[in-house]
Amino acid sequence: MKLKRTRGFTLIELIITVVIVGVLAAIALPSYSQYQIRSNRGAAESLMLDLANREQQYLLDKRAYLCAGTPVTTLLGSTPIPDKVAATYVIDIPTCTATTFTLRAAPIAGTIQANDGTLTLDQDGVKSPTTKW
Repeated sequence: MKLKRTRGFTLIELIITVVIVGVLAAIALPSYSQYQIRSNRGAAESLMLDLANREQQYLLDKRAYLCAGTPVTTLLGSTPIPDKVAATYVIDIPTCTATTFTLRAAPIAGTIQANDGTLTLDQDGVKSPTTKW
């Protein structure tokens, strides 16, 4: 009697495929994580620049900057803080006088941004840390 050979994959072929997929995943996941971190930081930087422009407008209208203790949502008016930023950073105005202000974006502990460092921007456009921007 002749045995019919069934078609399919051998165990060796499946193992090789799984190893290849594992190697590709090991390369792709760290790159994707770095992409997410840069993307979130960029969104926070963009919001901070927008807030700085709104602070300048506030100065023109009220002859003083919007000061510490006031929520930044006051500057934004009806514009909400983007979800990407709200989920990863706390944006506030830690220091302020009538002629100076500092905006701060502090990463939220436990998020992907936790080790990213705090971003600051003042009335003169000085950014820190300068290596991140």
